[in-house]
Amino acid sequence: MLLPGDESYMRRCLELARRALAAGEVPVGAVVVRAGDVIGEGCERTRELLDPAAHAEIEALRAACRASGTLDLASATLYTTVEPCVLCAYAVRRTRIRRVVFGVPAGVLGGVSGGCPLLTDVASFTGAEPPLVTAGVLAEDCRRLLAAPHPDA
Repeated sequence: MLLPGDESYMRRCLELARRALAAGEVPVGAVVVRAGDVIGEGCERTRELLDPAAHAEIEALRAACRASGTLDLASATLYTTVEPCVLCAYAVRRTRIRRVVFGVPAGVLGGVSGGCPLLTDVASFTGAEPPLVTAGVLAEDCRRLLAAPHPDA
């Protein structure tokens, strides 16, 4: 279900994804929003940092946790241009993000649509409800950006 502000926050994700592309990274951007405020944002930085875990979603979650002074982001929403992969899905579940909004599916490694749907699996995290998931926000814009030549193409 699309909520007010979803497209605006996704546009910010697209800006961050363009920044990643310009830096020679895979074009993915993410923001974490709580009570209408962006509390964390990130873009893909795996090559820059030589860190295989420096995905846009992880960068945004790290920034949000630091800004909040806690690992508990239960009242926040993660926006990202691409469905969180299994690695990012674990981090989302660990931080108890309430809602995830993404543009396009990630395929076999997707944390919702892939072979290991960690993001939505109710049994994966005892006592923690899976986040609400909204897919397809500005999907065509996200898809076009991913189609641009980039290192993983």
